[in-house]
Amino acid sequence: MAAGLRSTGLRVVARQHDRLHPQPNDWADDWVTFWAERRIGFQLQLAQRRGGHFPEADRLLAAIPRLLKGHRPQPALLHGDLWSGNAAVMVDGTPVIFDPATYWGDREADLAMTELFGGFPNSFYQGYGEVNPLESGYEIRKDLYNLYHILNHFNLFGGGYGSQANGMIHRLLKDC
Repeated sequence: MAAGLRSTGLRVVARQHDRLHPQPNDWADDWVTFWAERRIGFQLQLAQRRGGHFPEADRLLAAIPRLLKGHRPQPALLHGDLWSGNAAVMVDGTPVIFDPATYWGDREADLAMTELFGGFPNSFYQGYGEVNPLESGYEIRKDLYNLYHILNHFNLFGGGYGSQANGMIHRLLKDC
């Protein structure tokens, strides 16, 4: 499957769904377009239809190329919903992950989500850093990547996720 990827593009395994919402995983020629249109833009559209109020949404979408400027990730097959609730250890010590929402993208998107809801043990991040050191600018990208999940949670559950998303958008716009 990976052999069909162009080095500048990202392609997904298949259109998939995250619980109640479709996740558009159509081809994008670059990561910036994929993230702006297929992740953040799509979730913002759903959120606005749901009654969400995101006054800085257009500014954020216009800022995504600046937030990701110079970042050209190699396509990696992502879990797509990698938080501690979707990981476990079998009795024999074998680590397992489950409930994937797979797509091809930036490895940092999965890593960012591991830090969103409780995190993984420090040994996970130390081992990860030894094998795949993080590139400069990860902290900003982490917030942008986790914004997708917060918007998705707003669309699924409502509540305080809307104000959390607005706070993240505001911080991201201050960074660019």
